[in-house]
Order: sequence, then C-alpha cells, then structure tokens
Amino acid sequence: MSETRRGAVYGATAYLLWGVFPLYFPLLKPAGAVEVLAHRVVWSLVVVAVLVQVTRRWAGVRAIFADRDKLVRLTGAATVLAVNWGVYIYGVTSDRVVETSLGYFINPLVTVMLGVVVLRERLRPPQYAALGVAGIAVLFLSIENGRPPWIALTLAFSFGTYGLLKKTAVVGALEGLTVETAVLAPLGILYLVGLQVTGGATLASHGAGHATLLAVTGLITAIPLLFFGAAASRVPLTTLGILQYLAPTMQFLLGVLFFHEALGLARLLGFCMVWAALFLFTADLLAQRRRTVRIAVAEPV
Repeated sequence: MSETRRGAVYGATAYLLWGVFPLYFPLLKPAGAVEVLAHRVVWSLVVVAVLVQVTRRWAGVRAIFADRDKLVRLTGAATVLAVNWGVYIYGVTSDRVVETSLGYFINPLVTVMLGVVVLRERLRPPQYAALGVAGIAVLFLSIENGRPPWIALTLAFSFGTYGLLKKTAVVGALEGLTVETAVLAPLGILYLVGLQVTGGATLASHGAGHATLLAVTGLITAIPLLFFGAAASRVPLTTLGILQYLAPTMQFLLGVLFFHEALGLARLLGFCMVWAALFLFTADLLAQRRRTVRIAVAEPV
C-alpha cells in the first residue's frame, strides 16, 4: 500500500471514529455533561502523557511552557476546546445529534471566514458564494426553529477558533494537546473533587463498568487524533478536507436513523442549502488543486 493510500485510510479511520461519538457519550449517563467533560480532560492528559513518555517528547512540551507567546495561544486554544467538547457532549446527550452534525458541516466555512477576518486571507468568488449560501441556510434554520441553532454555531465557531489558534501557535499535535490538557486538568480535577465531596459524582457510585467508560474517554479522544496526525503527514490537505465530511455525515445519519430525531421538510431544506455551500467550496478546492498541479508540471525544471 502506498503512503498516500495509507494516509487516506488513517484519515478515514479518524473521521469515522469521530462520527460514531454520538453512540458513546449517552452510555455515560447519569453523569452530566460537565462531569463527562472534566473526566475527558483529565483522562486525556493521562493518555497523552503516556504517549509523550513513550515517544520521548518532553523536551518539546517543556519548550512550549517556556515560550510565553505559544503558551498564551495554547491556553486560549484549550479554553475554546473545552467549550467545544462540553457543548458537543451536551448536544449528543440531550437528543440534538442532528444539530451537532450541522455544526461540523458548517465548520469548514467558518474556518474560511475566520481566515478572511483575522488573517486577512483573500477568497475566490466560489468561496464567497459558499459562505453566502451557508449564511442564508443558518438564517433560514433560525427562522424555522424560532431561534438560532446555538449548539451548531458554538461548535463551528469554537472549533474554527481552536484551529486558528493552533495554526498561529505552530506546535506539534501531541505536544500541543499535552499542554492544552495540562492547562485544563487542574480545573477538571477541582470540579471532580468538589462533585465527590458534595455527593454528586458518579465515578464510584455506579459500578466498575461506568467508571471504566468514564476513563476510556481519554482513549477515545487520543486515538482519532493519532490517526489524524498520521494522515496529515501523508495526504494533501484537500483530501483531508473532503474526508472531514465523513464525521458530520455519520452523525447526521445516526441522529435521524438511530436516535429518531425529528427532521421536517423545512429543516431538511436548510441542511440541503448547507450541503450546496459545501459542494461549491469543495469543488473550488479541487479545481484549485488541479490548476496548481498543472502549473507545477508545466514549469521547467
């Protein structure tokens, strides 16, 4: 198997694992969303610390803590990541899986918009068109629901902001996640201790199976990220850009077919507008990549 094909398999595996997350988090009831978030942060730190030890990357982690600018950026990234994780857990445990999928469908478009606003990047006309159609779709869904799709918008903007901060921090994936979870872990531990003291914790009161499921949140966080990291070094970003639609597509299908969430005609029309925007965006990416390849082939060595 070629490295490119192997990378595509790794990428697909990462997004497929993220796609089935809605099946896992409801298993953690009666733990609430904040308790699950705290456990996810703490156990993720345990997992990544083990990985850093195995790969001997502590020097990279220490270098980030010594660099004030990178530490500030990763602290911001950790904050919006916690918001993203918490809102996602709340969404999938409160029967709003379809809305969480909408958040990750529009996330690529939000990322592009942040690039324009913050990094002053310039867009091509099809990309402007895609943003316009997506904006109309969100407005339509807001009118149809009687409120904006807050869960979807929070997921899209928090993850888009997270990506922006990570891009400007310029750190390794494993080292960065280690610092982020290390920043969040004290708050998570403090919350869990307080919950235990007040009698609201579920870790020790609902059997070994429940405790194990809470601890495994660290593994289910780290494993897809490892597959994603392996894919990112082997395949073009355009390939990853297309593969990323696997996760929200699976979440959407799970919400409709497995959790039997309501999907009226008006709501489906709103999703169709989002999908049309993504089609425009992806088609433009592929066309731009083909032009780049043709130019590279035509240039003399």
